[in-house]
This record gives sequence, C-alpha cells and structure tokens, in this order.
Amino acid sequence: MPQLSRRAFAGALPLGLIGGGLVGGGLLGPARAATQDAAEAPVAVNPFAQIRIGRFTVTALTDGYADMPYDYFPGRSAPEVERAASAQFTARPSGVRFLFNQYLVEDGERRILIDAGAAGSIGQTGQLPQALAALGLQPKQIDAVIVTHMHQDHMGGLVLGGKNNYPEADLYIDRRDVTHWADPAKRNGAPDYLQTSFRMAEEVVRLYPRLQAIDGEREIMRGVSIVDLTGHTPGHIGVRVEDGGKSMIMVSDMIFPVVHPAATDVFFLFEQDRAAAKAMRDRFFPRAASEGALIAATHMPFPGLGRVVADHGEMRWQVADWALQD
Repeated sequence: MPQLSRRAFAGALPLGLIGGGLVGGGLLGPARAATQDAAEAPVAVNPFAQIRIGRFTVTALTDGYADMPYDYFPGRSAPEVERAASAQFTARPSGVRFLFNQYLVEDGERRILIDAGAAGSIGQTGQLPQALAALGLQPKQIDAVIVTHMHQDHMGGLVLGGKNNYPEADLYIDRRDVTHWADPAKRNGAPDYLQTSFRMAEEVVRLYPRLQAIDGEREIMRGVSIVDLTGHTPGHIGVRVEDGGKSMIMVSDMIFPVVHPAATDVFFLFEQDRAAAKAMRDRFFPRAASEGALIAATHMPFPGLGRVVADHGEMRWQVADWALQD
C-alpha cells in the first residue's frame, strides 16, 4: 500500500491594509475601509497537495467547484440527498458541493495530467491554469493528458479560446467515448444538459491531431496504466499509478460525494448507463475495500484522496491520512 509523504499548499492572497496602525493624517478611515474590504473579498487560493508513489510525484490540483442541485441524484429524493449532505457538512443552499480535482503525474522525465477541468463552463471553475502556474508550469510543458471521459468538467480545459491548450501533449481518450461524443446522431438525441459536452468533444477531436483513441486497459508509460470503469459514460476509465510496491487509482466519476460508496443504486444526472454504472460500483467498491486501495476521486473534497472501507457491513469513504506520513 502507498505510504504518503508530504503536503504543500500554494496561495495568492489579496493584498490590502489589514491593520489599523496608521492613525494620523486622516488615514484611519481609509485603513478601516481597506480592512473591511479585505475581510469581505473572497480569498483566491490555488491549493495543491503532493504524494510520492515510488518514483512518481503525484500532485493534486483543482479547477474549482460547483454546487450540484439535490435533484441531480436519481435513486434518492432531493430531500433525502439534502439531509445526507447536511449530515456530512457538504450541503449548500443550491446543492451538494462538488470539487473538480485533477492530478499531475511526474517521474522526472514526463508530465502527465489526468483530466483538464471544466474551465469555467460550470460553477466556479477555471483555476487549473493558475494551479499549474503555482508549480511553475505552463500547459505547453505537459507531455500527455489522459481524459477519463468526455464530460465538460473533465475536458473543458483542453480547448481555450478556440485553440489547443496543450500543444505538446499526447491526448489519450477511450475510443468508445470518442465514438459516442463525436456522433452527430447521438448529439441530436441528447438532452440539453449534455449539449456542451458534445460541442466540446467536437472541438477536441478537431484541434488535437495527437489524440489517441485507446482500446481497453493498457499502459501509457511504465507505471501508468488505464483501468476500465465503463458505465458512467461508454468509455469511462480510471488511471492506475504504480511503482515501488505502491499504487494509487484515480477513479474519476466512480464516486460522488454524499451518496457513494454507501449506496450503488444512487446515480448522477449525467450518468448514461445506470445499470452498467451500478454493476461497476458493485464490483469495484468491495474489491477496493478488501485491498485497502488508495483512491483519487474527481469530485470528493480536495485533494480527493481516500479509501473505500467496510464498516459494520456498510461501505463508506475514509479520507486518506496522507499528510506527514512516512
């Protein structure tokens, strides 16, 4: 099992007059006003967290967040979801707080980004470029991007301003998702809430000549491999990072806050094959619990690292105690 190493945060806080030390010369009023403005202004923080998996450094980043309405969870009523969210302190007036976590995998030779965020297309997102910049990185320094599936919140950052945002990167997406999301007939029959994903998918296919539509489970590079988690979308995949007897599985949208892993009969509005998604979770959750697998999940509270554990016959999410570990 992976031993987790260290935690780091980087942030840019708004500057202003915080103290009331300037008393003379008519400055007391402005100082108080500046203090009040600073207190009321939102704090812009780009957090990141790093762990070691053998020779790999895995950095958790976030593109931001959105609050998902309580009626977006088929299988439970909106009041049931709201009560559960309140009990877990993830309830907001407009819904369940979802994070959008991405993961940068580095081994000193290559940089692989897992998912590209929503890029402002939903909620309070669009922070991934700043998060990369906090690491001293520009998108052109990314060697590969693995897209776990072609929903807008996982591929939105690939195309910004009508341009390929990762010009030096190989792009890996499951062929089943590429086929589905690039099909005009599928788009014409899809509900309104999926139209943004179809439009983005068309742009991605057009603007990324280095797109590799992959088939099944395969190794992207030594120690980084694809895991088939189909159900949420036709080609929904996960990514296993493994080296030196340690491992982590990025499971993308296999796990949603509040409802998982306790119940596999609760879905998310965007889920396209509920029967397949339930069957996959029914298989995956018990196995993950028995193996004690370290999991990275897109929408769980930052940094999205945890484990599925069996607790008196019920499955629950256990946040990984990863900071300051050997």
